[in-house]
Amino acid sequence: MGGGRRVVDPVIIVGAGPVGLTLALALARQEVPSVVLDDGPGKDEPRLARTVVLREDTTALVERLTGVPLDGAGVRWTGWRSMRRRQLMRRLVFEGTADEAQGGGHGGGYGVAEGTRGPGSATNAGGAGAGRGVPAEDSGDPAGAGAAGPAPLHIAQHVLTGVLRAAIARQSLVKVAVESRLDGVEQDTSGVTAHTRGPKGTWWRGSYLVGCDGPRSTVRKLQDIRFPGRTAVERYAVAALRTELPWDGEALLHRLPPWRTSGPSAGEISARPLPEGVWRLDWLLPPGKELVTPELLVGRIRETLTGWTGNATPAYELLDTGVHTVHHRLARRWRAGRIFLAGDSAHLLGALGTQGLDEGLRDTDNLAWKLAAAWHQPHDSRDALLDSYQEERRTVVSGRLRAADRALPVVRGGGGLRSYVPGSARGHDALLADGHLGQGPLGGPGAYAGSPLAAPDDEATVPVVTPPGAPVVDVTVTAEDGTFVRLRDRLGRGALLVVLVAPGTGVWARRHWMSAGIMPRLAAAVTALPYRAELLVTEGYPGAAPHTVLLVRPDGHLVTALAGVHPAALYTATATALAAQEPTAHTT
Repeated sequence: MGGGRRVVDPVIIVGAGPVGLTLALALARQEVPSVVLDDGPGKDEPRLARTVVLREDTTALVERLTGVPLDGAGVRWTGWRSMRRRQLMRRLVFEGTADEAQGGGHGGGYGVAEGTRGPGSATNAGGAGAGRGVPAEDSGDPAGAGAAGPAPLHIAQHVLTGVLRAAIARQSLVKVAVESRLDGVEQDTSGVTAHTRGPKGTWWRGSYLVGCDGPRSTVRKLQDIRFPGRTAVERYAVAALRTELPWDGEALLHRLPPWRTSGPSAGEISARPLPEGVWRLDWLLPPGKELVTPELLVGRIRETLTGWTGNATPAYELLDTGVHTVHHRLARRWRAGRIFLAGDSAHLLGALGTQGLDEGLRDTDNLAWKLAAAWHQPHDSRDALLDSYQEERRTVVSGRLRAADRALPVVRGGGGLRSYVPGSARGHDALLADGHLGQGPLGGPGAYAGSPLAAPDDEATVPVVTPPGAPVVDVTVTAEDGTFVRLRDRLGRGALLVVLVAPGTGVWARRHWMSAGIMPRLAAAVTALPYRAELLVTEGYPGAAPHTVLLVRPDGHLVTALAGVHPAALYTATATALAAQEPTAHTT
């Protein structure tokens, strides 16, 4: 086969849930083939009581990989209401866009409406940019006020996987093997061999293998990786029903409802909208092993709907039920040679409104570009780069688990001195809002500040609103072909992004700004980098002065910001971000 293209085995992905399917699409976007081993029939049972909440970054990741706007498949909350009792309500209205952030803020913002009496009667007292409002019946800020970011997306998991499966059906680089349950894995210096049982049981050969096969991961067990943690941290009774509630398209958290008085966390209820008038309701169950019978669940539905509307129980159609048990666990290792763990096989979390799927999708975003770099350059040592996946992601998830463990006694504990400490109730609400809204240590996207891929300090480095290691703001950029696109749309394509902040270039034709000012020197520096990079230009970036140069990883995390064109500093930062001692030119 002289002169032919070298053959590299595909990446084997075990598990066809949202994490495994997303990883396959992320690898395909970087021209890496994969085989997805699906132990099921290739379709998912519709379950409206099994839903997921995606934050802004993970929603954008799925939309970028599938090309499908998810707003039509789920519901993006138009607002967030927090009730401690029926008479006291706080409301956060989601407004703003990332473009507004170019003047110096973060993408989006919350307008805060005053506390009001009775469901549905809140009026917007602030609006976008109104700052922190104070409810009339209470002192202190509303939960989450002043934090920035758009509304989360609520979507049924089977709908999400359907969107992902449809995208994979159009992707020639992904093969899905249904009814293929893994039962053996071997690895050597050049690849991985996996065996599956079932009607089509066979051997599979891959370059790497990633276990995305859930909490009972066969991959993790075959590698004898421990999975310590806590069982049944929280339990919820869940119901999906079609009814009319006073809060059209808004999500609700009701703490201490007056009809539930058996404890400080008794009956805490969350309600999230789904399309076509469907709602998912979750009731926090008291500690223990309370049996959730149909009679108990129907009773809670009726008392909750009656309490919220203030009338007789409104008409409703019960569509699905379930019990959701939250476990907190963290695998000791996420890499064993050419075998990796991602998603629920690597970690379990979910207390206080946090979402484990968010972290699983962030795992795929982090791992995909590193696997792609190793796959395209199999003869270069990429061990340090692949090791950084565990170091970065496990650190972020363990920090999330620690934050939840610290917050749980405060939020769920009762009585004692805390009830007399000023602002303690506000602290409870703020902690819960962090998890539910995707902000703060409980819910916000993680940063890789202490990563081994962090760029060294340099005299050319300058601060911007995004610290090194954090996700960049999604500003509008001009691509090399002269088109205007979102920065986030250029991620995950197997290239670093070099972004020049150059006010005024948006009105110029590309042929003018490519040959003007510092652009020729910057373009030459980008061409000389030890990895493929795409040069972009933006009118502005929060906190960045004109001529600032941003270096962005393929997963959207900032490597460094430089004051102008500094080829040596840019080269060094790139080499560090690739964990390369002696970087070589990128080839495919």
